[in-house]
Amino acid sequence: MPNQVVDNVHEAIRWATDYLLKASAQLPHALYVQPTTSAGYGQRIWTLHERCTRSPSDPGSDVAGETAAALAASSRVFKHLDAHYSKTLLETAEKAFNFANRHRAKYSDSLHSAVCLFYCSYSGYLDELQWAAAWLYQATKNSSYLQYAISTAAENDCDAFSWDNKLPGTRVLLSRVYLHCFFTNLETNSPFFHSIFEYSLVADGGDKSAARFGEEAKRYICSVLPNLQYTPGGLMYKMNATNLQYVTTSTFLFTAYINYILGDNPKGMSYMVGYGEKYPQRIHHRGSSLPSLQQKSKPFGCGDAFQSYYYTSEPNPNILIGAVVGGANHDDEFCDDRDNYAQSEPATYINAPLVGSLAYLAASFGS
Repeated sequence: MPNQVVDNVHEAIRWATDYLLKASAQLPHALYVQPTTSAGYGQRIWTLHERCTRSPSDPGSDVAGETAAALAASSRVFKHLDAHYSKTLLETAEKAFNFANRHRAKYSDSLHSAVCLFYCSYSGYLDELQWAAAWLYQATKNSSYLQYAISTAAENDCDAFSWDNKLPGTRVLLSRVYLHCFFTNLETNSPFFHSIFEYSLVADGGDKSAARFGEEAKRYICSVLPNLQYTPGGLMYKMNATNLQYVTTSTFLFTAYINYILGDNPKGMSYMVGYGEKYPQRIHHRGSSLPSLQQKSKPFGCGDAFQSYYYTSEPNPNILIGAVVGGANHDDEFCDDRDNYAQSEPATYINAPLVGSLAYLAASFGS
């Protein structure tokens, strides 16, 4: 991979982790968060979001746990690039984890009006605590984090890896602790294949206390492949709203569906903005749909932009290159309409896992 591309990746990760470090600056006393808007608020105001804090008296273990996981994972990226920065990320991750574990509650309990119904914590917070412990173990090799993840492991199976539910990701990640193998390719004689479907056959060397995660990871993948609904074009279909979030998180765990997302589908539509000849033009995104200050220097009120920019059939003035939208419906149809947020809204929880899958493919098979 060209050095410039790698440098861009590092810069993108640092942009996010710098934000999380600033949001975590008051730990262990408080963590700053920026919730999304509720459905009603978002449809009334096409402008800025609120800003809130999580504190011991007003906790949010899920958002704090997710912060810890992100910082711990990122610390590994910078370990040999910027040792001081990596150390800062890891130390802050441990603070965020301790804060999340010590002051347990769902963030949506106290931010209900700002995040529900769309972004309530339906899965609770234990999955984020386990997810954080798993990444902290990967970053530190401190066995106490592995034992914490084992002790808090949920017994239930699930068929979706999402912004809300981290259990499948944790199970696949920690199955590698037991498997102790290298992911090389997708051939049936590879360690990757055996790690998921025949994990008990892999040679010793892993931590057998984590063996349960291998079984849970296998059950997850076996439940996804045959049991979910699929569109006529072959796309996994989980929900009406922003379905590609479940598709891209599945590709993060096992590469599939990428060709469909990038245009190999019945509509011939790439659901990544700016990729290919045909892609969404009217995405549900404020920055993309509103004119820049250079184009329109005169300010307008919170509700003034709807007629001119939200409801217009004109393409968005700013092309949000690389953004992946919600995608096709159960019949492989797509309505390119800004007001159709279920299909036309991009989100970081759609893009982020897809980046991981594409990076793996690029590294393994070239560009």
